[in-house]
Amino acid sequence: MTMLAADRRERRAMPDLSPSLKAKLVDRAPILIPVAMLVLLVAIYASLREGVFTLDELNLDTAAALTLVLAATGQTIVLLRGGIDLSIGGTISLGTVLAATQFRDDPAHVVLWTAIILVIGALVGVVNGVLITALRLQPFLVTLATWSILSGTALIILPIDGGGLPAFWMAFGSGNWLGLSSAVWLLAVLVLFWVWFRRTRLGIAIRATGSNERSAFLSGVSPLGINIATYALSGLFAAMAALYLTTQTGAGSPTIGKDYILPSVAAAVIGGISLFGGRGGLIGTIIGAYILTIIGNLVFVLSISSYWQPIVSGVILLIAVLASSIAERSARRSLT
Repeated sequence: MTMLAADRRERRAMPDLSPSLKAKLVDRAPILIPVAMLVLLVAIYASLREGVFTLDELNLDTAAALTLVLAATGQTIVLLRGGIDLSIGGTISLGTVLAATQFRDDPAHVVLWTAIILVIGALVGVVNGVLITALRLQPFLVTLATWSILSGTALIILPIDGGGLPAFWMAFGSGNWLGLSSAVWLLAVLVLFWVWFRRTRLGIAIRATGSNERSAFLSGVSPLGINIATYALSGLFAAMAALYLTTQTGAGSPTIGKDYILPSVAAAVIGGISLFGGRGGLIGTIIGAYILTIIGNLVFVLSISSYWQPIVSGVILLIAVLASSIAERSARRSLT
């Protein structure tokens, strides 16, 4: 009895965590799970293959993951708003096709068509945002329709994989500076962009609208403006993904975009982005993209049929969603 009384007095004497610290723990709980998953997968990968912890491996893995990272960046912004963007698949396909058929050896011509492809990507997003807001249509259906239109356009321009890219364009994708590939430098720029963007009025408004649209509206946030900006950014990043992809493949493909639709959503969700909006960040999405890339590496190293890769990715996605949900509920219960 004396020990129990002392234990109770000791517990009463322990200071409670401040509400702000508890709120931070709740906010960061979903990202701890993908970090643990990535560490575990890298450890397994390192046990099967030498040279995993080298700059060369970092360059190779980042080059393999960057197209997905760029596509998932746009998807992340849309998911934070509480929507979804399937049209990125069509934008990526059309972007690679236009690059492969329109780029010439003249750098000025390449710069012009690079700008055109980026503008097309942003305009597709603007159309999505206007249709979703003005006609009050479901984002899934609108972006599914624009995906179909863009994919059909890509097939008309280039029915089969092919075309060609200038040598200097391909050299950019395989470039190296201070031991790090261009992909690693681009990823660093992307992270810096996100650090800046999430603190801008637009970044804050997107998260606020995703968390509570009515409250954001009463605070003066325009749903039409937010949807247009959100989907325009998604289309812009999808166009960037298409351009980077051409530096890796050296050709255009009218169907390749579909391979990035569900993985872009999966990378974001694995990384802790809520499908209901308002929660998560790009760092988690990047971790999610690396997890999917490492899974592909493991499938290759273990000489397993590539058909198993989507199965394993799906299982990882389910684990991430379930673990994130359980962790969030536990953390919120601790606050009450």
